[in-house]
Amino acid sequence: MTPGNELLFLALGGSGEIGMNVNLYGTQGKWVMVDCGITFADPFYPGIDVILPDLSFIEERIDDLVGIVLTHGHEDHIGALPYFAADLGVPLYATPFTAGLIAGKLDEEGILDRVKLNVIENEGSFKVGPFGFRYVPLAHSIPEGNALLIDTPHGRVFHTGDWKLDAAPQLGTPSTAEELNAVGDLGILAMTCDSTNVFNPESSGSEGDVRRGLDEVIAAQKGRVLVTTFASNAARLQTLGEVARDCGREICVAGRSLDRILKVARANGYLRDFPPTIDFDTAMRMPKHKVLIVATGGQGEPRAALARIADGSHQIKLDQGDTVVFSSKQIPGNEIAIGRIQNSLSEKGVRMITDRQAFIHVSGHPGRPELAAMYKWIRPEILIPVHGEFRHMAEHARFGIECGVPGAVLQSNGDIIKLAPGTPKKLGNAQVGRLVLDGDVILPADGGTINDRRKLAANGQISIAVALGPNGGLRGDPDMRIQGVPVEEDRAAFIADAVEAATEAVVAGGKDHERLREAIRLAVRRTATRWTGKKPIVDVLIVEA
Repeated sequence: MTPGNELLFLALGGSGEIGMNVNLYGTQGKWVMVDCGITFADPFYPGIDVILPDLSFIEERIDDLVGIVLTHGHEDHIGALPYFAADLGVPLYATPFTAGLIAGKLDEEGILDRVKLNVIENEGSFKVGPFGFRYVPLAHSIPEGNALLIDTPHGRVFHTGDWKLDAAPQLGTPSTAEELNAVGDLGILAMTCDSTNVFNPESSGSEGDVRRGLDEVIAAQKGRVLVTTFASNAARLQTLGEVARDCGREICVAGRSLDRILKVARANGYLRDFPPTIDFDTAMRMPKHKVLIVATGGQGEPRAALARIADGSHQIKLDQGDTVVFSSKQIPGNEIAIGRIQNSLSEKGVRMITDRQAFIHVSGHPGRPELAAMYKWIRPEILIPVHGEFRHMAEHARFGIECGVPGAVLQSNGDIIKLAPGTPKKLGNAQVGRLVLDGDVILPADGGTINDRRKLAANGQISIAVALGPNGGLRGDPDMRIQGVPVEEDRAAFIADAVEAATEAVVAGGKDHERLREAIRLAVRRTATRWTGKKPIVDVLIVEA
């Protein structure tokens, strides 16, 4: 699919899911990519932390890709760049703070010198192939959240990225209503828009209000206070620095990702008045009521600072009379991991406060009143909901039409949509999917390795070795090892029964090793199923002695 004299839109990730955002716009024979993110794995992917988008569609058309433009620095928008940027071989474009985060990632991967990273000033304009871009600052939970005003031969697109409206932002200066209305005055063909909080009937709220809520909560505590929040939420870090001063506490930061955000933010003119931090030893020696700890791990991440503090393996210790404040929203799917940490903290006598008990968090995504305001300012002819599960996007399309947007395109990952000229319509499907980062190797998310691992996790594994003599007869008893098969105290009896079944299969078998191997495998698995109801993976090794 090479774009002709038309404007095409194609999501390779982020439509039908929250995370892993990758969007393509195509015209005049060329494609441009907006964002290139990851998502994080759930238990369905055993042993996997990071999930990547399948970019096969654009990799097969690499000569037609003219660049990658990044809206902001969250992992679900830039996290896949270290794994794809060098191979894609096209320039990257980002504002200074986002570029600083990207440069750090590329440097860690050892490919910084192989990728052209163009730093665009805030509110800057630039051209990429047949596309013109202008950064339009919007409030979000990270510095330099931006919409993109995209000029094409077939009309302008307003691509919002992640955004909210905030009357009292703590970092940056988002566009005003007047400035956004002026964007709408230019004439907007399509608005590609964040759907995350479309079911929220209220506005997302202001970071300035969070400061008052945190002041109230932390001032009331007599012991150590630990606040956990998203590391990338630099506005919340700014708020917490001010809260520490308000409450007369020294601030201690625990978590590598927090250190990285602080470093990049300061290098780009943010958090310059963030108070000096103290180290772990100093924090533990100071009077409890004089310490405020900011830590990563509020989503239950097992290797993050909060998890190690909860299990006692961190230099920071919490005990009776201390408090942990969860200044973040619990992401669906993380309930069990978060609950495990909260139970560990409760056993130590630590009190916990979440956003259900106090006003200590606001979302970085727009509720319905904010969406309605943006429609009024931008006045697009077409609404393209993205950044949401299908239920979010379907509701977003309905809501946009209710608010007076003339038309909406409901699409999913892989749908190739012609936006202009003429009435929008679907032209076809592109290959999409998921890849997993398994150690240092990128694999298909539903390939043989991960499917085998799921089977191993669900059913266990049996290995059996059989030695045959020159005439095909059995030399000694088969040797068996089992892992994850639920026999526990009956282990020895089960192995004896399975070895007997394997022996009978050898005696009844022929000289064809492949048929014999399959007969042994089936005999052993039938024994396991009879004992446990499970069907473990059975590996058979035949050795000629």
